[in-house]
Amino acid sequence: MFTLVDCNNFYASCERVFQPHLEGKPVVILSNNDGCVIARSNEAKTLGIPMGALAFKYRSFFKQQDIQVFLSNYPLYGDMSNRVMRISEKYSPNIEVYSIDEAFLQFKGFGLFDLEQEGYKMRKQARQWTGTPVSVGIAPSKALAKIANKITKKISS
Repeated sequence: MFTLVDCNNFYASCERVFQPHLEGKPVVILSNNDGCVIARSNEAKTLGIPMGALAFKYRSFFKQQDIQVFLSNYPLYGDMSNRVMRISEKYSPNIEVYSIDEAFLQFKGFGLFDLEQEGYKMRKQARQWTGTPVSVGIAPSKALAKIANKITKKISS
């Protein structure tokens, strides 16, 4: 079985860890070079801000909607990613870091474990230890784990 651990709205979630007053508020993260939106909180997505939006075209909208805007902070995101990955390693030694905010875990010989419960534990532990919300999808293949994760994300957000 495979599990995909995927951090939710990762860059925005990282900013919220150190600025808890941002919880529930729309947040966008801009690229450092060209001022394009590269990450959005769910609240910003709901307001219709597209990925890749040019910040200068949305500046008045950001202000009007009280959207919190940040330049990307890759050292912070890298550190938070490492923390989540170290937690994930505690559940299975077979880990493949897929991107800064995603990792596949393979569960071989875990027949006596309730993987659904392990998934809930992963989510809870990642949130408690890092402040970062994660979604966990479990399935017999990586592709299906990705789909399961996408479904989980819709259900839990």
